[in-house]
Amino acid sequence: MPTIVVDVMPKAELLDPQGKAVSGALSRLGVDSFTGVRIGKRFELTVDGPVDDALLAQARTLADEILSNAVIEDVVGIEVVE
Repeated sequence: MPTIVVDVMPKAELLDPQGKAVSGALSRLGVDSFTGVRIGKRFELTVDGPVDDALLAQARTLADEILSNAVIEDVVGIEVVE
Protein backbone atom coordinates (compact mmCIF):
# COMPACT_ATOMS: atom_id res chain seq x y z
CA MET A 1 0.00 0.00 0.00
CA PRO A 2 1.36 3.43 -0.86
CA THR A 3 1.92 6.04 1.82
CA ILE A 4 1.80 9.80 1.46
CA VAL A 5 4.46 11.37 3.69
CA VAL A 6 3.95 14.97 4.86
CA ASP A 7 6.86 16.82 6.48
CA VAL A 8 6.18 19.94 8.56
CA MET A 9 8.85 22.24 10.03
CA PRO A 10 8.75 25.35 12.20
CA LYS A 11 9.05 28.54 10.17
CA ALA A 12 12.72 29.47 9.75
CA GLU A 13 12.30 32.84 11.44
CA LEU A 14 10.85 31.34 14.64
CA LEU A 15 12.76 29.95 17.60
CA ASP A 16 12.78 26.15 17.81
CA PRO A 17 13.20 25.38 21.53
CA GLN A 18 13.37 21.60 20.99
CA GLY A 19 16.02 22.01 18.33
CA LYS A 20 17.98 24.37 20.56
CA ALA A 21 17.85 21.83 23.43
CA VAL A 22 19.12 19.02 21.18
CA SER A 23 21.84 21.29 19.79
CA GLY A 24 22.96 22.08 23.34
CA ALA A 25 22.98 18.38 24.25
CA LEU A 26 25.11 17.55 21.22
CA SER A 27 27.54 20.27 22.19
CA ARG A 28 27.78 18.93 25.75
CA LEU A 29 28.49 15.47 24.33
CA GLY A 30 31.38 16.88 22.33
CA VAL A 31 29.63 16.66 18.97
CA ASP A 32 30.44 19.97 17.34
CA SER A 33 30.11 19.01 13.67
CA PHE A 34 26.57 20.43 13.47
CA THR A 35 25.83 24.14 13.69
CA GLY A 36 22.11 23.83 14.36
CA VAL A 37 19.18 21.49 14.84
CA ARG A 38 15.55 22.04 13.88
CA ILE A 39 12.85 19.56 14.84
CA GLY A 40 9.70 19.05 12.80
CA LYS A 41 6.86 16.60 12.34
CA ARG A 42 6.32 13.73 9.89
CA PHE A 43 2.88 12.38 9.04
CA GLU A 44 2.35 9.11 7.16
CA LEU A 45 -1.02 8.77 5.44
CA THR A 46 -1.54 5.18 4.24
CA VAL A 47 -3.62 4.83 1.09
CA ASP A 48 -5.70 1.83 0.06
CA GLY A 49 -5.34 2.05 -3.72
CA PRO A 50 -3.47 4.17 -6.24
CA VAL A 51 -2.36 7.73 -5.54
CA ASP A 52 -3.51 10.17 -8.20
CA ASP A 53 -3.31 13.95 -8.56
CA ALA A 54 -6.68 14.46 -6.84
CA LEU A 55 -5.59 12.46 -3.80
CA LEU A 56 -2.30 14.39 -3.61
CA ALA A 57 -4.25 17.65 -3.78
CA GLN A 58 -6.44 16.43 -0.92
CA ALA A 59 -3.32 15.54 1.10
CA ARG A 60 -1.93 19.04 0.42
CA THR A 61 -5.17 20.60 1.69
CA LEU A 62 -5.08 18.43 4.82
CA ALA A 63 -1.43 19.32 5.38
CA ASP A 64 -2.14 23.05 5.08
CA GLU A 65 -5.37 23.13 7.09
CA ILE A 66 -5.11 20.34 9.69
CA LEU A 67 -1.64 18.83 9.98
CA SER A 68 0.22 22.12 10.28
CA ASN A 69 -0.28 25.44 12.02
CA ALA A 70 0.22 28.01 9.24
CA VAL A 71 1.13 30.71 11.76
CA ILE A 72 4.24 28.93 13.01
CA GLU A 73 4.89 26.03 10.61
CA ASP A 74 5.55 25.35 6.92
CA VAL A 75 4.68 22.21 5.01
CA VAL A 76 8.09 21.44 3.49
CA GLY A 77 7.37 18.23 1.66
CA ILE A 78 4.73 15.84 0.43
CA GLU A 79 5.87 12.64 -1.24
CA VAL A 80 4.51 9.23 -2.12
CA VAL A 81 6.39 6.22 -0.76
CA GLU A 82 5.49 2.85 -2.24
